[in-house]
Amino acid sequence: MKLLRLAPENTKFGFMRLRRVSYPLSAFLSIVAVTVFFTVGMNFGIDFAGGTQVELRAKSGVADLANLRSTAEGLGLGPVEAQRSGAESDVTVRLNVQSGGEQGQQTAINKLRQTFGDTYEFRSVEAVGPRVSGELVQSGTLGVVVAILAVLSYLWFRFEWQFAVGAIIGTMHDLLLTVGFFSVTQLEFNQTSIAAILTIVGYSLNETVVVLDRIREVMRKYKRLSTAEIVDMSVNAVLPRTIMTATTVFLALLALFFLGGHVIRSFSAAMIWGIFVATYSSIFICSPMLIYLGVRADAFDKGADAADVESAPAKGTV
Repeated sequence: MKLLRLAPENTKFGFMRLRRVSYPLSAFLSIVAVTVFFTVGMNFGIDFAGGTQVELRAKSGVADLANLRSTAEGLGLGPVEAQRSGAESDVTVRLNVQSGGEQGQQTAINKLRQTFGDTYEFRSVEAVGPRVSGELVQSGTLGVVVAILAVLSYLWFRFEWQFAVGAIIGTMHDLLLTVGFFSVTQLEFNQTSIAAILTIVGYSLNETVVVLDRIREVMRKYKRLSTAEIVDMSVNAVLPRTIMTATTVFLALLALFFLGGHVIRSFSAAMIWGIFVATYSSIFICSPMLIYLGVRADAFDKGADAADVESAPAKGTV
């Protein structure tokens, strides 16, 4: 029985020839991301922008989340979050800031009471003010920065400094384009979005480490090849694994996007974007950086066995 293969064996694609296209493309996308972020901004959800949180309990014993969410959104209150908060009868409903200030918020609560008062018990109504939201923004940003710095510090000690620089640039590239994705699409940015960003960073670093580890291994074996040839050889070697990983994750996220509901839609959409960006950057951003940083095969493992050197294939052009 043949195993499923999403990529042919022994590929010899010249990935590094495309670096003259990938870098200008990434620079353009990064400029667009920064421009849209500062001009349009993010579509912050209640977690960051403030709003109203209502605790409900179904009088019938079981809360119908889908019906509650669709009915509430039909009241003209904007995006409505509804999720269970413990028992099957308990639901937390979140509304974004309404126009009209405090009066607008009160009008929204009255609409909910008139619509769901017969089937749900209103246990509590809380307002999330801008101060709490501002503290959450600071905490969320700090958490993302600390997590990234911790992982990048590991990379700095795990690899030679040129490899670490390439990994840092690739990770920052993915982070920037993900933030730009939220700004361009205006997907709601909430706490699950922060989880998506951290997950994308982790996925990106995993892909980067796999590629860099293979590059270093090949560099120590083949001394007579150019850096571009070694990088191409390494990327082609891990290509089947990269495609298989990205495909399986993509299929899982696709199911979450269409079947997971409104609550995790922004998370799954960002992750779908993130796996493509992370795979792209590990091949076309991080790896070519070794060429520009002047990494040479003879800089690693000076005491390599001469037999390995003699077994290197003939040098070509890339």
